[in-house]
Amino acid sequence: MKVPFLDFVGPYEELKAELDEAYFRFMRSAWYVLGQEVEAFEREYADYCGARHCVGVGNGLEALHLILRGYGIGAGDEVIVPSNTYIATWLAVSYAEARPVPVEPDPKTFNIDPARIEAAITPRTKAIMPVHLYGQPADMDPIMEVARKRGLKVIEDNAQAQGARYKGRRTGSLGDAAGNSFYPGKNLGALGDAGAVTTNDANLADRIRTLRNYGSKKKYYNDHKGYNSRLDELQAAFLRVKLRRLDEWNERRRGIAARYQAELPNCRLELPAVPAWSEPVWHLFVVRHKDRDRFQQKLSEGGIGTLIHYPVPPHLSGAYADMKSAKGSLPIAEDIAASVLSLPIGPHLTPAQAEAVVEQVHKAV
Repeated sequence: MKVPFLDFVGPYEELKAELDEAYFRFMRSAWYVLGQEVEAFEREYADYCGARHCVGVGNGLEALHLILRGYGIGAGDEVIVPSNTYIATWLAVSYAEARPVPVEPDPKTFNIDPARIEAAITPRTKAIMPVHLYGQPADMDPIMEVARKRGLKVIEDNAQAQGARYKGRRTGSLGDAAGNSFYPGKNLGALGDAGAVTTNDANLADRIRTLRNYGSKKKYYNDHKGYNSRLDELQAAFLRVKLRRLDEWNERRRGIAARYQAELPNCRLELPAVPAWSEPVWHLFVVRHKDRDRFQQKLSEGGIGTLIHYPVPPHLSGAYADMKSAKGSLPIAEDIAASVLSLPIGPHLTPAQAEAVVEQVHKAV
């Protein structure tokens, strides 16, 4: 059996009538930028996250960047970021002309290790940007404690964790603000690029609404040097449909993850660890194997699609060659990058496909 890593057909087939209706509603409205669909989605997603405000923007990277700009973080400032993350987390800091300062992860959860953060803080540090990586919440309480003690902002990178809970509270409402991505492969995925900022800070929300629209609150009157980063009206209409199914689809992911956790122990894989306070949404199911590349090749030969998230840690990428980071300078992130592999998981993975994954993993290890 062939098992693709991602299924984009299943979601449309399940929601076809609702998505088609949303499309025609959008077309009939004849209002294509910052209209009623965006306004409605912003209200609905803020309520879902337990945040007071949501501001729709172009994508997740721009959401993080606009938060930094909204807080006045820029040249000469430093922002603490995980060493193990998708490079977009770092790029947002660089776009703001600040400096990303990497902190190593907990090797069991893959998320930033709160115990290592304080040592990385300098007089130039202005914010901490934890990532809820692979759909698993970062350990936010100790991060918030350090931040409050040092007068720092906490900006969640919530690109991969829509619906996850930390001690009963949704991600996206745990820090001062959060950047959300609705890239098509995300748990709450648009049918194109899309993103949003969630926050309880009314002043920040107001600034980002201005910055996303050329720095303007009133057409042709520009108060700031802003950007063009507006959530597309059609994507907002689609996201409203999918938001109604997000909890159900996340439960399907949890069921597959539970099956993997039950049926894959003792087969020379390191499986994901889930702390007692965490309710992950399993954006990815990431295992570790000492001979990852051979393992991936064997799975491919068995018809199982996999991906590596992520093969090159940001500090060793060409984009950050100017940091002159030596190989071995962030050994935990480097070890993770050399050993992780993501198995298929998603709300439309069938029981037969999950069984095939388990069978081929046991053969491939």
